[in-house]
Amino acid sequence: MRKIPVYILCGFLGSGKTTLLKQLLHTCSEKHINPAVLMNEIGKTDTDGESISGMLKNSHLEKLLDGCMCCNKKSEVTKCLLTLLSKKPDVLFIELTGVADPEEVVDSITEPELLHLLRLEKVVTIVDAENILSYHNVFESDRDLVRTTKKQINVADYLIVNKTDLVSDGKKKKVDKLLRKENALSPIFYTTFSKVDINDIFFSKSSSVMRTNTKRNEEIPDEKRTSFSRINSISLPLTTQTTTKQIERFLKRWKSHIIRAKGYLHINEGIYLMQCVMNRVNWEPSTFKGEYYLVMIGVSLDTKEIKQDWERTFKRPIYSER
Repeated sequence: MRKIPVYILCGFLGSGKTTLLKQLLHTCSEKHINPAVLMNEIGKTDTDGESISGMLKNSHLEKLLDGCMCCNKKSEVTKCLLTLLSKKPDVLFIELTGVADPEEVVDSITEPELLHLLRLEKVVTIVDAENILSYHNVFESDRDLVRTTKKQINVADYLIVNKTDLVSDGKKKKVDKLLRKENALSPIFYTTFSKVDINDIFFSKSSSVMRTNTKRNEEIPDEKRTSFSRINSISLPLTTQTTTKQIERFLKRWKSHIIRAKGYLHINEGIYLMQCVMNRVNWEPSTFKGEYYLVMIGVSLDTKEIKQDWERTFKRPIYSER
């Protein structure tokens, strides 16, 4: 089954995410690409959603209002995404609230119902050139705000610095220094009104959107596809019974690389939902009926090495270990 590529648009409040989204939808129309959009608003009003609804078929837009999809709206994300996927889009755009943590959203799209339906293509962060330095000054902002903006920069595959017409060359250099401190690898684009080369960033010939749009009957096996996003997830199937200690030892070996791990696993005591955040691992009894698996989420995970380690570790059942 073809996985639908997902682009996550993040950036602090007022940075220019919706302006970029409108350009994306216009390009989709020109290229005959069928898009779907999930938009998240902190408030109860839907200003941004209304502004793009005319560019989409109504059924291809889902909205999460009055909350953040990485926090109090997380339980609604799966339902919205499944609704959009039923429309058989070529690509899915998710526009986050300005205070959302993109890592938590990636966690949402690896839920069991979505794991085999979606693939994260890129995380694109839009930066407000006029205000980003103030956001990162702990004397002018609270620590949670600083932590969020740093995370949005750190995990981005592309950084778009917007509103450059409102800053001096000196301030622009300071912004560049800040971005490179948090993210030394990803390309940076300086612009106004979020105007960038949409084709280069989103719809290059190598992107899975263009591959599947032009070669719909020539599917590429998932394991042979290129991972375009610095945040990536690895799904590791488990066909044997194991123990909590064995799973936790495996996670410990890779703890410096992973942000989050979760999965439904068959251990000696029964079926459990395992969730790991940083060094904390939680086991919760479950009535899950599907195939057992572990998902690891991190930044630039080495898929090949982790899968090889997993296969070596779980090549045979282990029942006696406690």
